[in-house]
Amino acid sequence: MAERVTFVIGGARSGKSSYALKLGEERWHAPLYLATAQILDDEMARRVELHQQSRGAHWNCIEEPINIASVIEEAARDHDGLLIDCLTLWVSNVLLSEGSSAVASRSSELMAVLETAPEVIFVSNEVGMGIVPDNAMAREYRDMAGRLNQDIADVADDVILMTAGIPQFLKGSKKQ
Repeated sequence: MAERVTFVIGGARSGKSSYALKLGEERWHAPLYLATAQILDDEMARRVELHQQSRGAHWNCIEEPINIASVIEEAARDHDGLLIDCLTLWVSNVLLSEGSSAVASRSSELMAVLETAPEVIFVSNEVGMGIVPDNAMAREYRDMAGRLNQDIADVADDVILMTAGIPQFLKGSKKQ
């Protein structure tokens, strides 16, 4: 398993990306930011630009919406840490471009590549605290993202739930 896996999870605008970035800044000298977002409109372009401005100049960045396992494999060569932001966007990207069966196979690839990965921080949205979606595709997405969140939380050394910018340590060294 990766030297250390940290999982930062929370709702939209909970502060999870900022907190994960701060952790990476504290831990790594040669970090890689793996962005899964796709810029499909002006609003998303503005969000990505704000994320880019929040990172220090020493961060390398790769934008990859689908093939994150191969990026993680490559990152082990040149980086001492990897921040992946975010898993729920990644699940959405895979579901919409390759279909639901691909989410399971790509998730398995992701879990397998963690065996040789550098230290990793994953960011993901908590998808199980809201209402049950009103359509089959949204329910399927929620189920797939929820399963992946559980798998990552299971292997993570630290699991941190972000609420209103406040970290709550659920698993790991700072757990109360």
